[in-house]
Amino acid sequence: MNAHEKFLAASAHVDEAAVAPLPNSRKIHVAGSRPDIRVPMREISQADTPTGFGGEKNPPIYVYDCSGPYTDPAARIDIRSGLPALRQRWIEYRCDSEVLDDLSSE
Repeated sequence: MNAHEKFLAASAHVDEAAVAPLPNSRKIHVAGSRPDIRVPMREISQADTPTGFGGEKNPPIYVYDCSGPYTDPAARIDIRSGLPALRQRWIEYRCDSEVLDDLSSE
């Protein structure tokens, strides 16, 4: 079996560690500038701050999440299909890009 056949094997999968949740956080999506744009964010929980009266609650911290679908528990990853073109309609709507017929450095 060569490498190409191995890659296309029916048992191809994403390693479980690649999609495992990150500690003390969860992936959320925030509405973008259009209804079809969902900005991935990570809600990170913080420990309480110790005080003389038992502890002060700290709010979660929100950061941009650039991990892609791999940390989204609702995502179904098929490495043979590639990632969906989630930004395609948004890019086309802007009318500031040109689709090339072939790969090019122009």
